[in-house]
Formats: sequence, structure tokens, C-alpha cells
Amino acid sequence: MKSILLSFFISQLISSSLYAALTFGVVPQQSPLILIKSWTPVIQYLEKETGQKIDLKIESSISKFEEILYSGGYDIAYMNPYHYIVANEKKGYNSKIRDEKDLVGILVVNKNSNLNSIIDIKDKNFLFASANAFAATLLTKYELSKKYNIYIDKNKTFTYVNSHDSVYKGIARGIGDVGGGIERTFNALDDMEVKESLKILYKTQSYPSHPIAFNPSVSEDIQKRFVNAFMNIPKNLLEDLNMIHIIKAEDATYDIVRDIAKELSLPKE
Repeated sequence: MKSILLSFFISQLISSSLYAALTFGVVPQQSPLILIKSWTPVIQYLEKETGQKIDLKIESSISKFEEILYSGGYDIAYMNPYHYIVANEKKGYNSKIRDEKDLVGILVVNKNSNLNSIIDIKDKNFLFASANAFAATLLTKYELSKKYNIYIDKNKTFTYVNSHDSVYKGIARGIGDVGGGIERTFNALDDMEVKESLKILYKTQSYPSHPIAFNPSVSEDIQKRFVNAFMNIPKNLLEDLNMIHIIKAEDATYDIVRDIAKELSLPKE
């Protein structure tokens, strides 16, 4: 009898591990409601194609996402390039795919302001989503200091407001003068009143876009199934994410980000 019960519990344990839901974390650059709306159909598609149950995880802030990511809390995650090099270093996350369209940081200002060139924004108040937003914060700060001798960190003229959408709304409402974002989230902004009140004043150089990376605890078989599903994802689902085409992205793709992080003396958290 004991051997029968033991066999039953072992079979249940194996069964639950085989069919346990994988957690899929998405960096919350936009509002949770927008992300849930755009990512839920993608998750449903992935479940159908891979045969794997998936729990979509949308955190309330980028800092909370970073905390969970850097502790290895997601099985799969969509993250910015700087997040990736830290997560790879700390927990062995491995990049597999990304959107073909490169990442470009932007600085936006209110159309009704007198800010018309980079020279005009020196000593102004900046809004950023978070300290480690790669293109929206790190790259814009980096290029402003390198090219124009504008040192935002030194002057302490900035505020972090948790998401790109909050940055855009803050600039539209006069809470700040200049906001850091990226082309993809600006183009995806669904508040047309806010969007039409802003103009892009500056664009950074382009860099490899956000990877989708896997925790090393996820089996190679499951990783391959997810990669294949993403490589064949319907165009309309990608459009909802404001992406154009999924391509493979190995770890070495992000060596250029490691070089920038080293030059900026960024911590590995």
C-alpha cells in the first residue's frame, strides 16, 4: 500500500512539473492595462503553439520588474538590452530572439514650449521612466554628455516616473520639460491628445532591440518550441506589440551594450 501511495505521489509530482505554468515577464514600459491588452493574445497564441501553460506577469513598475528578473523570478522575459546583460551575468538568462527593428532612444518636449534644439534643454527638468531604461535613460544621458556636454546626473535635474507612458503624459501636462523615451513606445501611445502635444527633439543612435530571454532552468526543448512559435507569429499580433519581424538574437548581439555599460561604469546590480 505504501509503495502504491508513493508511486502515486511521485507521478503527481512529475505530472505537475511537466505541466506547471511558465512565467513570462514583460518590462512595464507602458501602463499595465495596455500591456495586458497587447500581450494577452500573444500569450494565448504561444500556449496553443507550444502546448505550454503560460502566466503573463506585468509588474507595477520597472524597478519591481528588475527586482524579480535579477532574482531569476521569470522563466521567460522580454527586457531591455541593459536588463539583459545584467540578468545574463547574475542568473544566466540567455537571449534567443528580438524584434528586427533596432532600438532608438528619443527626447520629447511639449510642442508649445520654446525648446527647439539640444542647446535649449540644458538645465531643464527631465523625466525618465527608470534609472536603467537603456535607450530612454542611459543612452540619452550618455549621448547628451558625450556630444553636447550636458550632464544630467551631475546637475540632478531629473525625476523617475516608472513608465514611458508616464513620461509622455508628464511632459504633455508640464510636469517636466524634457522626457526620455523610445520610438516604439511613443509610436504605440494610445492617448492621442498627449501624443499630438509632443514633438521629438532628439534621437539616439540605434542599437539591438529588446531580447526575449530564457532562464537556464527552462529546457532546451521548450526554448526551441517558443523560438519556433515566435518566428512564425502572425503579423497582426506583432503589430499590436508595435514590432515588425522576429529574428534570432544570440548573446553576442548585446556585446555592444556591455561595451557602453563598461564605459559608463554601470553596476552589474
